[in-house]
Order: sequence, then C-alpha cells, then structure tokens
Amino acid sequence: MSRRRVIGVDARELLGATTGVGRYLGELLRRWAAQPNADDLHYVLYAPEPLTMADVSGARIETRVLPGGRGTWWEQTTLRPDVFFAPAYTAPLRLRMPLVVTIHDISFTAHPEWFRWREGTRRRLLTRSAARRAHRVLTDSEFSREEIHKHYRLPPERIEVIAPGVTRREAAGSPPRERMVLYAGSLFNRRRLPDLIAAFTLASRGLADARLVIVGDNRTWPAQDLAAVAASHGVADRVELRSYVGDEELDSLYARAAVFGFLSEYEGFGLTPLEALTAGVPIVVLDTTVAREVYGRAATYVVKGDIDGTAAALRRWLEAPGETTADSSAASAVLDRYSWDAAAERTLACLEDAMR
Repeated sequence: MSRRRVIGVDARELLGATTGVGRYLGELLRRWAAQPNADDLHYVLYAPEPLTMADVSGARIETRVLPGGRGTWWEQTTLRPDVFFAPAYTAPLRLRMPLVVTIHDISFTAHPEWFRWREGTRRRLLTRSAARRAHRVLTDSEFSREEIHKHYRLPPERIEVIAPGVTRREAAGSPPRERMVLYAGSLFNRRRLPDLIAAFTLASRGLADARLVIVGDNRTWPAQDLAAVAASHGVADRVELRSYVGDEELDSLYARAAVFGFLSEYEGFGLTPLEALTAGVPIVVLDTTVAREVYGRAATYVVKGDIDGTAAALRRWLEAPGETTADSSAASAVLDRYSWDAAAERTLACLEDAMR
C-alpha cells in the first residue's frame, strides 16, 4: 500500500462570497478531488470557520476548522500541515515543511502608493518572505514572473508560470444584447474606474437607454466615490454600482452586455475580460504588456488617459448591440490557451515535486 501523502491548503479564500483567488482555489480543488488513480493524495483545508462550498468536497478532501479569525495572526500562529499550498500570496513564517505559494501579482510592491501604509507594508513583508522560503513560486503570467524576479531577486527557475483557466459564462436562454457597458472585478485605483465613467459619458451621448454597470467591492485607496464621479458627469441615473452579484446574475449581465470595459494599468493576469469573451462580449482594455500577453488579438486596446479614444471604442459596440460582436476566431484562439484542468495538473505536479 502506498504511503498517504497530505497536502495542507490555506482555504480562507473559500469563505463567504468567493471572488478572484477564491474561485482560483475552488477550481483547482474540484479537479484534484476528482483526479483518478491518486488515492494516496489527501487534501486538508484549513479555515477559521466552516466552509460551505458543497462542490469542493470528496473522499480525499478534509476540512479542519481552526478558530481564531481570518487575518494575519491566524495564518501565522495556527496552520501546521505537513506540506503546504498557499494560494494567496502569503504563508506562515515558521513552516518547517515544503511550501508552494501562488503570487498572482505584486502591485503592492511595484506601486505602494495604491495601498494604505499598514496594508501595503504587511503585504510586502509577508509576500517577500513567502517567496524566498518557497520551494516553488507560482504566478499567472510571464509579466508577473518578471516582476517577481526583478523586485524579489528570485532565481527565474524557482518561478513557475501557470495561467489560470477561464470559466465559460452562459446565461439561461438567449437574452437580447442591451446598450450596456459592463465592468466586473474588485474596484482598485489602478483599474481607473473614473476614466471608464468619463468615457461612457461621451460614448453614450444621444443613446438615452445606454448604461454602465460596475460590479465589484470598492477597495480603492485613496478612496474613490464613484457615485459622485458619475453625478459630476451628469450620468448618475445611468451608472449602476453593485458591490457583488451571484454567478447566475453575473452570467445574465455578460449575456446582455454590449461591451466590457477594463482599463487596468497593472494586473498579474486579469480574468474577467476573458470571461466576457466566453460570453461573446467584445472587450476594451488598457494597452499594457500583460494585457497583450493575456488577451492577444481578441481585445480592443486603448491608451491610458485617452478618454476620447476609449469613448470611441465603447461607442462602436453601443451603437448596434447584438449586431456587432467580438471576433470569434480571435477570441477562440485566446481562450483555447486557458484550461482549469491544465492549471490543476501543473499545480499539483509542483506540489508533488515539493514533497519529494
């Protein structure tokens, strides 16, 4: 009988309304739980509260609830697995077993001005420490790999690029496209939502039924009052701000949107524009190195600060929603590069290598 191998996982990102990293971890776990011919592998999910994600379960997955809060103190004093996977930047400082950590981006190091002093300092110290101690650092793009190498002086061979997959967004039925500009994702200053509102204002002139829907938790610093920004442009009644929507509602928004706007100047990857492409929604993104890497020919690129150019790009899709769609061949070529099955397989291979 083969020896039981145990992989401990920091599962805090699966608590509550899962976004970003929580979805990333959930997709990996679903595939690991269903992996055939791997009965010797067991996964222990550590969390400070009971997990409610019923689909992240299986005979090889065990949850251990270790009370004490969700923050840094819990992480640093509670977790003691045999082999540890940290899917969200940081890990306990005193680990004495192999560590694999995923660092999705290092915006807090490259641009400390975007973060509160305390939060930025904590993230920089703990992420740098985890990166230096890890057997392998995983990241989502070649751009992030170069950033980690440059800022943390890690040998390139210790940094593995494993792109996430993309979840296909399909709404029930086939709702008609609307004159809707959609943005989905947490709200950060680097994503330039005031610019998107300004561009929408110009793009929607003469289109009384056009609207902009912004979905995401407001994490901006310095804080941005996007409702006030919309009011200052005279479009408060046509800009909808929603902090969170469930998967069914998000699928419906993708299915009805005419265009997806994502004006981020710094990302480790940028997943939601790809989700928009799976729903046939054209995407307008800021022209950056990582955007070119991830979206290729499937995006319309605009220059940072060019409100007129961004408005023109949005207007193209708003004028005839449903009649003009994303380039399906370009979108398919891009989307074919991203697979959750491949991401799960390669991530597990790194964990097994660490155990050896």
